[in-house]
Amino acid sequence: MYYRKISIMESVEGNNMAVTLTFNHDAKLTREEERHENVDENNSDRLAITHCIGETDTHLDALISRYAQTLTNYNLRNLGYPTNQDFNYEALAPLLQFHLNNAGDPFLGSSFSLNSMKFEVSVLDWFAKLWEIEKNEYWGYVTTGGTEGNLHGILVGREQLPDGILYTSEDSHYSIYKIAKMYRMKCLKVGSLISGEIDCAKLEASLLANKDKPAIINLNIGTTLKGGIDDLDLVIQTLDKCGFTNDQFYIHCDGALYGIMLPFIKQALRISFKKPIGSVTISGHKFLGCPSPCGVLITRLKYINALSSDVDIIASRDATITGSRCGHAPIFLWYALKKMGLTRLENEVHDCIFKARYLLNQLRDVGIGAMLNEYSNIVVFERPLDDNFTRRWNLASNKNISHVVVLKHVTIEMLDTFVREFVQKRSIWYKDGQLQPLCIANDVGSKNCACAIHKISSNY
Repeated sequence: MYYRKISIMESVEGNNMAVTLTFNHDAKLTREEERHENVDENNSDRLAITHCIGETDTHLDALISRYAQTLTNYNLRNLGYPTNQDFNYEALAPLLQFHLNNAGDPFLGSSFSLNSMKFEVSVLDWFAKLWEIEKNEYWGYVTTGGTEGNLHGILVGREQLPDGILYTSEDSHYSIYKIAKMYRMKCLKVGSLISGEIDCAKLEASLLANKDKPAIINLNIGTTLKGGIDDLDLVIQTLDKCGFTNDQFYIHCDGALYGIMLPFIKQALRISFKKPIGSVTISGHKFLGCPSPCGVLITRLKYINALSSDVDIIASRDATITGSRCGHAPIFLWYALKKMGLTRLENEVHDCIFKARYLLNQLRDVGIGAMLNEYSNIVVFERPLDDNFTRRWNLASNKNISHVVVLKHVTIEMLDTFVREFVQKRSIWYKDGQLQPLCIANDVGSKNCACAIHKISSNY
């Protein structure tokens, strides 16, 4: 039997009350949860591959149908992770009968003719135009997702500046620290502002303390938890102020979610290769929506020779992180971009931001502390006390805060239901007065916190 316990510890420091949540596994599940776990166990038994005689199509179809229904049910409350579920690629079904492999350089092709490199280059050209770099000046490829894009972009930076120090904010995606470990790079974690944006005053101090080494900067074009956007222009000014010339730094932009959204917001920060940046990556499955993880990496063509080698067996050049690459992913991205067009993309960006502001207002109206950065579709709020509720709504959480990522599949009706259930749960968690709503002032700022202390102070 599976057990879980939510333990809540309160501490008071000065005038601030903090509630820390810890989760372990020594309390019984509810009957509803237990039944859910049992269903999962039964499904596991059905999925076990124990027979070597082969299964009938009827039996396999039934298993897949059951799984599809489970996914449909989950999708009705899919709020916390940046994967747009509103897409339709049925038109591409005829391509699933082929193995498509894009091993090699997409601009050179390969001797394996069952590839989709022409589609891939079309996608890359589209993003190169979006991020303002000429066709004869860029190189890139379709990746497995944002992490591979980070792997490649930071590798390019390291090859340009072998003794460079990697700088990244404390709000960066966990892949950045993993990459630093893999590449055995010195990595300095820079403090962040409340928004999640890198603190350029702290970056300046760190740069000046290590001025004898080149700088490889990872910038977050939308942080994972808060959607904070690092100020590219201010970072460039900071490097210049610290005496770093263009040949002494390399900037990689991790634009996993926002890299495709910001160009459609006129007032937002501009991501452009007309500025001294080295690479940009996005995740294709996040805003656009795709049935499998994928992404795009764009860098400057002049950097690629240092990473490349000719490979006779595929009659191409090896310059990517992986060898064999999924040939279907570029077609999914090509199809989505081709079908939507610029106007529809722009409308969807603004629609997501509108719905995020709607959620922010709904939460605040019922007394729940919440924050939304400018140009963002990520709403941050107090972490629910019950991890069963968190799982029900597929929320992403860290310490005292959770978030909702508003993408196209998220409807106003979903948000209303979420807020209504959240309010109902809170009335149970806090009904006897022994517990108070979490203070999240340190995470989102006092003006966005609705705990007893900050709610009172905000009324004066």
